[in-house]
Amino acid sequence: MTDFIRKIIPNAKDDVLAGITVSLAMIPEVVAFAFVAQIDPLVALSGAFIIGLITAIFGGRPGLISGAAGAVAVIFVSMIAEGHTKGMLFDTPVDNMGYFYLLACVILMGIIQIFAGVFKLGRFVRLIPHPVMLGFVNGLAIVIFWAQVKMFSHKTLQVSAEGVKQYVSTFMQGTELYIMLGLVALTMGIIWLLPKITKKIPASLTAILITTLIVVFSGLEVSTVGSYIIEGGGTGLKGEFPTPNLELWQNLPFNLDTLTFILPFAFLAASVGLIESLMTMNLVDELTETRGNGNRECVAQGAGNIVSGLFGGTGGCGMIGQTVININAGGRGRLSGVMMALTLLTFILFTDKLIEQVPIAALVGVMFMMVIETFAWSSFRILKKIPKSDAFVLIIVSTVTVIFDLAIAVFVGVIISALVFAWENAKKIRARKRFKEDGTKIYEIWGPLFFGSISAFNEKFDVKNDPENVEIDFVEARVSDHSAIEAIFGLVEKYQAAGKKITLKHLSEDCKLLLYKSSPIFKDIIIEDIDDPRYHLAANPEDFPNPLGEYKF
Repeated sequence: MTDFIRKIIPNAKDDVLAGITVSLAMIPEVVAFAFVAQIDPLVALSGAFIIGLITAIFGGRPGLISGAAGAVAVIFVSMIAEGHTKGMLFDTPVDNMGYFYLLACVILMGIIQIFAGVFKLGRFVRLIPHPVMLGFVNGLAIVIFWAQVKMFSHKTLQVSAEGVKQYVSTFMQGTELYIMLGLVALTMGIIWLLPKITKKIPASLTAILITTLIVVFSGLEVSTVGSYIIEGGGTGLKGEFPTPNLELWQNLPFNLDTLTFILPFAFLAASVGLIESLMTMNLVDELTETRGNGNRECVAQGAGNIVSGLFGGTGGCGMIGQTVININAGGRGRLSGVMMALTLLTFILFTDKLIEQVPIAALVGVMFMMVIETFAWSSFRILKKIPKSDAFVLIIVSTVTVIFDLAIAVFVGVIISALVFAWENAKKIRARKRFKEDGTKIYEIWGPLFFGSISAFNEKFDVKNDPENVEIDFVEARVSDHSAIEAIFGLVEKYQAAGKKITLKHLSEDCKLLLYKSSPIFKDIIIEDIDDPRYHLAANPEDFPNPLGEYKF
């Protein structure tokens, strides 16, 4: 029996300790995101527990940590505010209506993510170029670093003359700042030094415990998890076990107006959540030299968000910071994620007073070390060695991630990479010209023929001055898409309009099938050969009964 358990959980000790470490680092970050979204911290913590547990058990990437992430929380800010306003305009006004819209949006977000997994959209993350991945990692490391810098401040609630409430941050000064810096440095020093002495105990967890004990027994006046939550408007960590939120069904109007209101936010949150989760999965794949299942991760993320919404929690996704902490602490299996979720729940239910004494400095130190580990320092070294276009993409993605958000950065990076790829390949089309003994002119086409190279392809031919017989040989070319087929069709039409005979050689079966269906005249133009290539077009020809329309010669 023991051997059987070891096979299922080969890394149990490291997974358990890593999960505990991550749960400690999870609390202040999730609480901070709750303040950003203007929701109760316990709503975010409940969501982190539910999403973290479900994705750890059913997700496609063991070792990946999910929770109530900031990338998703930011999307809900305006929706919650608008929801509160809409609730007050009902025939029977409803307080805190933005919260009920949030829960409905999280459920719809989960449904969209499940559909993405069912339709296997997760595999498209494999198309993300490496420069985009590097830019994503660097940009997110900068964002996380800046979020920790903000921890060196205190929030105070101010009320204007008009009654508008807002939190104002005041940066630490004097002795308090020096103590904070010293504790952060101590935490980072322990995390750096301990693995050089022994790897049997997790460095991050040990650093948090040592720093906490020093603060508790020395009586230092420092910012702690408890004081941080209270400064943000919360009452503490004490909570209840998440149960189905029946008020959602009582207060939320199930009509078209509700759907049109929450759908844009749900779609954006689902997209951002999946992109961050799948990008984090790719990072873990590289760190552990294993491969996760993107489609399964989509379904698990969706299921986690649906259950979280039903039980009154907020939405979430994969969290790169906590995932890197988990991997660095030795967490490799599903048990690490399960342990993170269960430990987080235990903190909320039973050990809230103890966790509230953990100094923020210890957690900031852990996050700073995670930033150092996450940032791709090699990108500075390779910037001058890689193509300028790749260097440009890397810098742009990093910058957009910091200024805007991850989803926009990835889309921008992929689009720029695709355009650069198309432009570079468009310049590779070549035509070698020679004549047969009978005077037939042969064009031997080299390179990819697709939408980007059509213009250069057409420039290779001299229809007016060519002889009566012309042969186009695609032996070293690859006809890639329907734009290329259209270009071939148009070229044939030009030669025939000039009263010249043209033949085509070495086209793939897909190309020939499309051309045969477009016009019977191609039966006499295309030369069949046993050496014809066997590659496929970007689409199935059977789906296009007559893609080029009716042409007359």
